[in-house]
Amino acid sequence: MLQPYAERLLSGTLNELVKRGTLEVSMPNGKRLVFGDGTAPRAAIRFADTSAAFALLLDPDLRLGELFMDERLVVEEGRIYDVLELLLRDAKAVQPGPAVRMLDALRMSVRRFLQNNRPGRARANVAHHYDLDDRLYALFLDDERQYSCAYFEHPGQSLEEAQRAKQRHIAAKLLIEPGHRVLDIGCGWGGLTRYLVEVAGAGHVTGTTLSSEQLKGARELAARSAHPQAYEYRLEDYRATRGAFDRIVSVGMFEHVGVGFHDAFFRRCRELMAEDGVMLLHFIGNSDVPDFNNPWIEKYIFPGGHIPSMSEFTPAIERSGLVITDIEVLRLHYARTLRLWRERFLARRAEAVALYDERFARMWEYYLSMSETAFRYQDIAIFQVQLARRQESVPLTRDYVREREAALREAERRIEGAMAAAG
Repeated sequence: MLQPYAERLLSGTLNELVKRGTLEVSMPNGKRLVFGDGTAPRAAIRFADTSAAFALLLDPDLRLGELFMDERLVVEEGRIYDVLELLLRDAKAVQPGPAVRMLDALRMSVRRFLQNNRPGRARANVAHHYDLDDRLYALFLDDERQYSCAYFEHPGQSLEEAQRAKQRHIAAKLLIEPGHRVLDIGCGWGGLTRYLVEVAGAGHVTGTTLSSEQLKGARELAARSAHPQAYEYRLEDYRATRGAFDRIVSVGMFEHVGVGFHDAFFRRCRELMAEDGVMLLHFIGNSDVPDFNNPWIEKYIFPGGHIPSMSEFTPAIERSGLVITDIEVLRLHYARTLRLWRERFLARRAEAVALYDERFARMWEYYLSMSETAFRYQDIAIFQVQLARRQESVPLTRDYVREREAALREAERRIEGAMAAAG
């Protein structure tokens, strides 16, 4: 008896959302509904039960991913990415219904509680995602385990080339000089730290992380490098770090700080930075007004995470006493990165099922697909914010970035040539 009502509600919503392309929806009784203009892209889904359709309508941000994971929403043509693309690419023009608006207001009101990332909770949040089986990340990341946005200098660039370009771009902005002491907050598997030492010529790099798995991997890879004595890795919260550093870098970590801890983060960075120091902060940001974390991502992927708007993090920088010397917005670079990750993951999906199970593989596919569509259609981008204690610590024009990138490319060629000669 509820199915005709579900069909009417679903039709009203999807007629508004799907204007281009074609989405076919099969209801539990076999009735077929078609939305869009009949063109490509095409996707088809089926609801396993009527209550699944109601659940999606009442809380789409959380329930779409859950229904897909639990096979109550089955993709019968295309992949879940195609479904998300059809639903999201014109969604900004559609006003949500009253139930969704109430949920959004509630989630906005509790976000500080969900992001109460004190040291113990921050460690648990990181372990939830980054301490998964290391073989999972090997399925889709490059050999250096760069688990952050790549930098595509030209169309058709491979993932490995674009990740190396990201390292080069960051190193150029850091203005690394021989002998510099560098701090990498949230160092991951240490790929950037190794580049800063082996290519850019830093004297010593300290990498901190809250992931025991990443710490282990970073130490193992550094031990096999040409300058193993130049690295120190710590299982350490940024609030506990001590020392004095000429350069500070942080890639893909600021999203885990939480909106209530921006002041603490930037104050600590200023305390750790030398008087003529430079910092480069690379993170996912929201180009729109402040918002809450996606509830599905919060529950299953990144608990305690937050994608800050510029109006949220810049006041904290101002209060810290640091100077913003440059901001660059990398708009679609992460969408391209995520597409390559998703394609690699799907090519080895059976291995993910063997590591965990089928539901986990669906969860991971949804995570990569939803993240890609967010960067394409929902005003999510990468911010690279350059900071200093003194504004004269950085050249007054951006010419130095190109010049230093060219020098770093030459250093890369020399190292590759020496390695080839050594066999």
